[in-house]
Amino acid sequence: MVKGFNPLEQVKALQEKMAKMQEELALKKVEASAGGGMVTVVVNGRQEVLSLVIDRQVVDPEDVEMLQDLIVAAVNDGLRRAQEMASAEMGKLAGGLSIPGLNIPGLF
Repeated sequence: MVKGFNPLEQVKALQEKMAKMQEELALKKVEASAGGGMVTVVVNGRQEVLSLVIDRQVVDPEDVEMLQDLIVAAVNDGLRRAQEMASAEMGKLAGGLSIPGLNIPGLF
């Protein structure tokens, strides 16, 4: 064992940081839209859809498929942005991780 290196303490500290980050991600939000803002979605860092706003102008009973496509596009973009935000936060956390000999590709 490396002198001054206690893997259990580092793992515990990492777990605490990850739990705190999860709480913080729940409070962070991203917004995405489709159709030039006709459909807007807000997603948090836990990838939960918080709100969905649909402009009345896009509601056409004769063209429901277009509305469905706009909703799917907005939600997918919102989820992608939330994933990017979460990955960036995880990257910050992983950057501070210093366990000698531990190099697991794709861990973060």
